[in-house]
Amino acid sequence: MASVSSSSSSSSCFTSAHFAIPRVSSFPSPTPNKLSFSSHFYAKNATFKAPNRSLSLKILCVRESRAAVVTKDSWEKSILNSDTPVLVEFYASWCGPCRMVHRVIDEIAGEYAGRLRCFMVNTDTDLTIAEDYEIKAVPVVLLFKNGEKRETVVGTMPKEFYIAAIERVLKS
Repeated sequence: MASVSSSSSSSSCFTSAHFAIPRVSSFPSPTPNKLSFSSHFYAKNATFKAPNRSLSLKILCVRESRAAVVTKDSWEKSILNSDTPVLVEFYASWCGPCRMVHRVIDEIAGEYAGRLRCFMVNTDTDLTIAEDYEIKAVPVVLLFKNGEKRETVVGTMPKEFYIAAIERVLKS
């Protein structure tokens, strides 16, 4: 049976991590060659152990995001019916600029905790929401207050740009 051990904590921008383990004759496996950690795995170093074998991995970027994932099923309750202003980050997993924006939004979520709720929408899996708000490209950040869209930020912008938009929404 395989096991995972970890040490040290680390911060990052991803909600989960997946590691492909190459299949070689010195590391046979009857199961698929993928090692996965949930979003609650906080580690810097991990060791994958199999009978008579050990493979060490260095995890550089694993931490639960401060921005929760929202889907079409939770959209109305989380976004439209929220008493607190809401920031929604539209992204795609394959999008490099989205990762940069996500790091900024994750920082903002921590700084504005209690005054602003932050969510993420994966446009690949929840295309309906993206279509409803005419999201043609990613990254896009929408700001809502009282269920109404108040601000739109398209593309990768400096943190100050997002903060200025948030402050306008909070003051409105």
